[in-house]
Amino acid sequence: MHWAWWCLSIIGGLAVLVLLTSLICFLKVFYSPRRRPLGPDEYEIPDGEIYEVYRDDMIGWTKQIRAMPHEDVEIKSHDGLTLRGKYYEQTAGAPVEILFHGYRGNAERDLCGAVERAFKVGRNALIVNHRAAGTSDGHVISFGINERRDCLGWIDFAIKKFGEDVKIVITGISMGAATVMMASGEKLPKNVISVLADCGYTSPKEIICKVVEDMKLPVKLLYPFIKLGAKIYGGFDLEEASAIDAMKKCSVPIVFVHGDADDFVPYDMSVRLYEACASEKKLLITVPDAGHGLAFPKDREGYVNQLNKIYDEWNIR
Repeated sequence: MHWAWWCLSIIGGLAVLVLLTSLICFLKVFYSPRRRPLGPDEYEIPDGEIYEVYRDDMIGWTKQIRAMPHEDVEIKSHDGLTLRGKYYEQTAGAPVEILFHGYRGNAERDLCGAVERAFKVGRNALIVNHRAAGTSDGHVISFGINERRDCLGWIDFAIKKFGEDVKIVITGISMGAATVMMASGEKLPKNVISVLADCGYTSPKEIICKVVEDMKLPVKLLYPFIKLGAKIYGGFDLEEASAIDAMKKCSVPIVFVHGDADDFVPYDMSVRLYEACASEKKLLITVPDAGHGLAFPKDREGYVNQLNKIYDEWNIR
């Protein structure tokens, strides 16, 4: 009996250790606390030296979209969260570009310049806050797993709001790019005429393992706890979907954009996504010397010109 209690104590201790380690991993990787709204004179810039070069541009874009006429919009997610965004219209009846931001970002911070870019290629812009970001509800970031379902919800919203004939482009940057790519592997309505994936990653697992490795932490030891934390505390399977798998089923015209100086999401990921993509209409735009998420700020004219050229060639205006 003594040995039985000893064994049960060891097993119980190990179980507690596993659950505690998984909880810590969940909190570090997936949990998003309550967000504080910015004041009228506050501007959020991504952390990192590479973004300081574009600080004035980002603040200027933020001021611009705050001052522009827009409509606050919202939807309910498949699991009951209220997701919120802002709609900017340049031309009534033009295609609607639905834009998704990056990991731990928000629509205003990551997509302020994208409104200008969308207008320059003849589209109206709907910038949305992911679940657990900005003004949207929720506290769990799922690296595109649940967000891809939210993307489908925003597509349905756009069709109901703008009419059965509306043309839609789904666009994302970083995690937002992974989100729209994962969504493009699902059955999309004919309204979706194109996908734009800017510096997206191949899969949640691969980008998480890459970041853990960059932090000089033991990937093989930690990843199982990260995956378990997502399942137990976040309620999702981290390996349920991936952008690279979705690309094998993608039939929508798609443009990949990536800076070749990206040290967060490696440029090679977009190369592999492009190669895996089954769509007959696909293009990879490489922006020299651009860091993560900085392809448009680095080369605004080139970015827009290449988009306009390929959209004319594909006749998907």
